[in-house]
Amino acid sequence: MEAERLIEAGRSALAGSRGVPAVMAEVWQAQALARAVGGRLASRGPAELRTDARGLSEICALGSAVFDHPMVPASGVRASQLTEVSDVTRALAALAQLLGEAGIALVGVACGTEEESLYWQCIEAIDAVDESVDRVQGMLRRLAEAEREHEGEQGRDGPYGVIRGPAGFVSGQP
Repeated sequence: MEAERLIEAGRSALAGSRGVPAVMAEVWQAQALARAVGGRLASRGPAELRTDARGLSEICALGSAVFDHPMVPASGVRASQLTEVSDVTRALAALAQLLGEAGIALVGVACGTEEESLYWQCIEAIDAVDESVDRVQGMLRRLAEAEREHEGEQGRDGPYGVIRGPAGFVSGQP
């Protein structure tokens, strides 16, 4: 399944989750999906993203390991359905949004619990999610910079070579 569809499914599932176990399971799913997207981009993505994508995958692996008992639904790990990342920029933007929402959900769980071990799991997971969001935003900046460079190179010479002078003038006459 395409990354954006999986991310949207994750956002929907997170928004619909009720109760601490369901929220924790969806946060775990979000981390697993970010890890899968990071792994895919590290191996097959744009060269300028591969190092950051590898780092994202590693961070998310650590973030997923924070939970004592991830409650994976009967349908399994959503990330295992990832087959392609067709639009890297849109997928990363959607992933940043999903991870941000996961972080907010974790804050809600941490603030609402009196169980110390769950509180600290949430704090560690929040740190991992924040670091993941930072990586994703860094990759988005790299893509934007590469896009501007590419447009700048094309814009300098244009498709027909260098064109100078104001538009609308032919042989020096307006």
